[in-house]
Amino acid sequence: MRGRALKLSPARRLVGDLMRFSIGVPRVTVQRQMNLGALQKARMAQQSKPSWMALFLKGYALLSKETPEFRRAYVKFPRPQLYEYPGSVASVAHEREHDGERVVLLSTIKTPERRSITELGELIQAARSRPVQEIKEFRRALKLARAPAPIRWLLMWLGLNIGRQRARHFGTFQLSVYSGLGAESLNPLTPLTTIFNYGPIGEDGSVIVRIHYDHRVMDGANVARALERFEKILNGEIADEVAGFSGSETIPAAAASGPAA
Repeated sequence: MRGRALKLSPARRLVGDLMRFSIGVPRVTVQRQMNLGALQKARMAQQSKPSWMALFLKGYALLSKETPEFRRAYVKFPRPQLYEYPGSVASVAHEREHDGERVVLLSTIKTPERRSITELGELIQAARSRPVQEIKEFRRALKLARAPAPIRWLLMWLGLNIGRQRARHFGTFQLSVYSGLGAESLNPLTPLTTIFNYGPIGEDGSVIVRIHYDHRVMDGANVARALERFEKILNGEIADEVAGFSGSETIPAAAASGPAA
């Protein structure tokens, strides 16, 4: 059957390069059925409801703050070793329209554990709505994607394997969800130590949450305990912050719905 050849766009080359470095990570998944009733109640009580993505992002950042393994990375330069960061850098996947196609681009948020839920919602919304070329991380990634393959692969290898550079360019953990579309990813790939996601959230706050982790950095029992603690953080510190919103505090509406990649 005769078809047609389609040239790879810079964005598709970018995804291919990320998969090239992700496929070698020995990734394992642990999931937990959570009941986020307390957080759901606090959220529903607000006139301007905060983004679930912002809530999970802040909760995961607080979890990483008290769990050193979640701030570590396996790097290969100058020798194979673990590198631990003093704080987190979140990498968030967004689906954007660019040059006539829907593409996945990653934005980063430094020290999300120190930011308010409102600020996180605003940063997520900005990455979803501002012109692609106005977002520094998007612009830099698309520029790199236009370079010859050997140069792209060398720069990405160095960025992922020099400890001091890795977090700045790629982040320490990644969040990627499709729950706004009523779906969930079972096997997402990333070169980072952990990527987490969650499925559709029930009216009673029930939701399945998964952490996909690099087995070279930590073990499954650590992650299982972390998921239990994650649930408590969401129903505790995060629910308390939401309940404490003032009437003048507004959450970007578009950040509370819609898919991420």
